[in-house]
Amino acid sequence: MSAILSIGFQHDRCRRPATMDINIFLAAPAARLTLHHLNRMAETMRILLVEDHLELSHWLAKALRDAHLTVETAHNGADADALLHTQEYSLVLLDLTLPKMDGLDVLRRLRARGGTRGKTPVMILTARGGLDDKVQGLNLGADDYMAKPFELAELEARVKALLRRSQGNEALVHSCGALSFDTVTRMFSYAGAALALTPREHAVLEALITRSGRAVSKEKLFDEVFALADDVNLDAIELYIHRVRKKLENGVEAGSPDGAAITTLRGIGYLLQPRSAMAPATPK
Repeated sequence: MSAILSIGFQHDRCRRPATMDINIFLAAPAARLTLHHLNRMAETMRILLVEDHLELSHWLAKALRDAHLTVETAHNGADADALLHTQEYSLVLLDLTLPKMDGLDVLRRLRARGGTRGKTPVMILTARGGLDDKVQGLNLGADDYMAKPFELAELEARVKALLRRSQGNEALVHSCGALSFDTVTRMFSYAGAALALTPREHAVLEALITRSGRAVSKEKLFDEVFALADDVNLDAIELYIHRVRKKLENGVEAGSPDGAAITTLRGIGYLLQPRSAMAPATPK
């Protein structure tokens, strides 16, 4: 099961977090369908998490370990710099406002080393979300940048995308009519525009599009959308099917053959298919 990590900050005049509230609640695992790919490589993938806030560091490390990733932590810039000088990592998650050495200096020194270590992918995670900080970080060689607060589901998806790229795995795009799903960005587009979905709607549509052309049983969808939720009835999946159907209907011109639609197959499950493949309605 995945989770969403909501992190709120209050800043002092130096823009350093003065207080932090952390709330975690269970949600549908929008990215869980690719975990088996990461499981096979987990032994060789090590992530260095550099975060000076101990509670946040603990929760982030736990969440990533729950996603079958090996995580080591450093709580100041000097320790991170020393580890990066002697150890090999598959990815670095780097805060900017660190004691002993600023995160941008850690990044600058890493890139200056050259070689394999100097090319280690780096994702910046910071409360310093200003444009200047972002531009400077990317110009110094950061591969991605997330400003706090952020959702853990999005962080996990971006981490997996960077790890796939570092392993040389190409993006796989699933399509159904005008609907497409990029397995690296984990984004849906529909008729050329981003399709806005809640986490559970995303899980429903991902389960269907990755099996496009094949029916998916209600029980299978329920397992992927609600996972270990004990207080949810099996019929709840029908609500999310209805919501996704509406978004697919409204996403393209009514009746357009380029659209995608979810068909209910009684006693079997649900089928995602292009409208052009659907049998025309029989006139009354």
